[in-house]
Amino acid sequence: MTDQQEEPIKKIFPEFNFAEGELLLINKPYKWTSFDVVGKIRNSLKPLKLKVGHAGTLDPLATGLLILCTGKLTKQIDTFQAEEKEYTGTMILGATTPSFDMETVVDQEFPLDGLTEEAIRAATAPFTGDIQQYPPAHSAVKVNGERLYVKARRGEEPELRLRDVSVPIFEITRIELPEVDFRIVCSKGTYIRSLVSDFGKQLNNGAYLSKLVRTRSGNFLLENAYEVKDLVDYLREQKA
Repeated sequence: MTDQQEEPIKKIFPEFNFAEGELLLINKPYKWTSFDVVGKIRNSLKPLKLKVGHAGTLDPLATGLLILCTGKLTKQIDTFQAEEKEYTGTMILGATTPSFDMETVVDQEFPLDGLTEEAIRAATAPFTGDIQQYPPAHSAVKVNGERLYVKARRGEEPELRLRDVSVPIFEITRIELPEVDFRIVCSKGTYIRSLVSDFGKQLNNGAYLSKLVRTRSGNFLLENAYEVKDLVDYLREQKA
């Protein structure tokens, strides 16, 4: 490999000090869990025995910005996790699923007749500002020490508790029924799947999430994130 070929890699990847602590911005792949990403990076750092953690879980069917911390910086994960988040996504109107997304199949359908663009845009108002929401039954929230999705997969009705969240911005960016695109800025702990489900109910209809991308967390942007493969390949090259 020539010097000209190596130069872009030097520009993309800085000199890392993983033991002291690095903050890594990762573009989480579709269908990967947040823990899959942590495990992949941790394995790439072997034989170093370092703590690696993420600041804010993304559902497997979501993509976008996932913040990873290594070494001593893992002590600051709660600080990064508490920061405001921004998402873009797509919902499907006229149907619902038990998981509020595409993890489960449609269980109910509704006619789209009479749903106007004006009504769809107006339906965001009740979900803007300080609101309360229930987490999805298919979620990683723990109740009495057990995650809700475990109970849901056993067919049990889990006990759901209202959560206080803040949604400064909920805007509709495209309407091509049954698809509706949106942009949301929200506080830590906001479930976009629940927001979409409640949005459908506000329209006396149904809705589920078909696509979700986290574009920002605090001041960190998805456009500055590494692809998992690129970072892993680079780390392996450094050990070669």
